[in-house]
Formats: sequence, C-alpha cells, structure tokens
Amino acid sequence: MLALVVLASTSQAIAFEVTPATAATSVSATAALNKLPIKGRAPKTGYDRTNFSDGWGDIGYCDTRNYILKRDLTNITWRSSPDCTVATGTLHDPYTGKVIHFVRGVGSSLAVQIDHVVAVSDAWQKGAQQLGYSKRYAFYNDPLNLLAVDGPTNSSKGDGDAATWLPPNKGYRCAYVARQIAVKRKYSLWVTSAEKSAMARVLAGCPTQKLPN
Repeated sequence: MLALVVLASTSQAIAFEVTPATAATSVSATAALNKLPIKGRAPKTGYDRTNFSDGWGDIGYCDTRNYILKRDLTNITWRSSPDCTVATGTLHDPYTGKVIHFVRGVGSSLAVQIDHVVAVSDAWQKGAQQLGYSKRYAFYNDPLNLLAVDGPTNSSKGDGDAATWLPPNKGYRCAYVARQIAVKRKYSLWVTSAEKSAMARVLAGCPTQKLPN
C-alpha cells in the first residue's frame, strides 16, 4: 500500500510516496549500477550534517526517526498519542540477523539506531555538495535511505561505502547494496571504481536482485 507522505522542514514541504522497506521495483540492481557515474571521491571540505538537515525532519505528524521505528519494528507500544513516539518494540536486525528488544530511554535507545544506508559524509563526497539544500534535506530524511538497525554495528560502519563496509549478515548484502544503488540513482550521486567493483561482486551472487522502492 502506497502512502503519500509530506516531509516538512521549517522552510519547505517535500511530498513523496513511502512504501514498506521490503517493497521492490522492477528495476535490476545490476543494470542500475552500470548506469551510475564513476568518479573519484571529492574532498570533504565544507562537510557538516547541518548542510543536510538540522536533526530529523517530520514525516506527516511524526519525526523521521520514529516513523522509521514504526515501519521497521514489530510488537510496538507507544509513549504518546497519536501513535508517534515508539516506547518499545522488536527489531529483526537486517545487518546482524539478531532480534533486538528496543526500549526507549537514556542509554537503552542506542541499541537501535537509524542508519543512513548511503552515509551522509559519503554522499557529500560523491555529489551531494552540488545539490541544493532541499535535495540534501530530502536525502537525509528519505525512508528509502533509512533503516532501523543494531546500534553498535551501525557505529562500526561509520561513513564507509560498499568497498570498505558491508553488513555482517551476508544474507542481507544483496538487499543492502541494491538500496545504496537506488539512493545514489535517485539523488544523482556517483560511485568510485572500488565501490562499484564491490557492489558488482555482491550482486553477482543475486543476479535477479531488484532495486527497493
């Protein structure tokens, strides 16, 4: 089921359709990868996360973080009404395969983090610094580029691309790489030669992999 969602900041509203994290298009991940431009990594000069978004934006009546928790967790309980702030829930973590019981609170909330599948710094060095602020804001808050995942594993990723970091759960690597390709395709970002080679190696094991929606 598609839902039209408005992503709002203090100065703008961006509307786009959001689907479940597992929804797929008919576009081949390998074909899409082969159409991405290949360039070297640009300098990180001028990078700051506030060049993208000053914290999480809002999706509908909820902030982006809680929206992703609501999408990706099961057995959810709520701390507020309307159903926005997730109090507890269960995450079947795609990066490790572990089952994580999320409990909101100081310290405990860090067990589940929201990962930018294409890291923000990586995007900055591969074309995002050439985008306008509204596009960077959309990239930062786009559910296509966001997954609820194991906190420590997300921290170990840092700003790595596919050439330097892949999920420990090998069974999820095809979907992970396909999501990175989908994001880079959507926001006109490029890949490095090493990054493309790493992605191609993963996709060689799943030639029918489609891009997520």
